Amino acid sequence: MANTYHQMYAQTVFAVKYREARIQIDWKADLLAVIGNLINETGASTIIVNGVEDHVHCFFSMKPSQCVSDIMKSAKAKSSKWINESGLLKRRFEWQIGYGSFTYNKTDIHRVFKYIENQEAHHKKQSFRAEYIEMLVQHGIEFEHRHLFEDLR
Repeated sequence: MANTYHQMYAQTVFAVKYREARIQIDWKADLLAVIGNLINETGASTIIVNGVEDHVHCFFSMKPSQCVSDIMKSAKAKSSKWINESGLLKRRFEWQIGYGSFTYNKTDIHRVFKYIENQEAHHKKQSFRAEYIEMLVQHGIEFEHRHLFEDLR
């Protein structure tokens, strides 16, 4: 639309179902590339995708006509399908329901990029659960601990 100007940056964080360590190092880079391409296919623009064995961070810019839920629905559904159809695991792969979504200013891009880029080192010091709760608190998001993660039954 003419005269519509925007600058929208979002980070999303989502976990493997039950937070299991199922993302393997030998195909992790391919998965992250697939997720980045899926985000781009929605019309958003991937800045960086990275993660560790139990969760993924995506950082991207988007247009005002887009919504994060549509971008994540595509990225999560199609990437789990890619994992399953590629035969990378012996049993079915699933992402946990839901995700965290956080917005940033242009001045935050470098800091958020570096944070996501250094996930492996970061998680030698802090668990995913602690990281996720910290992000929710820093962004002033109210939550109930019992609804954060689905536990293995």
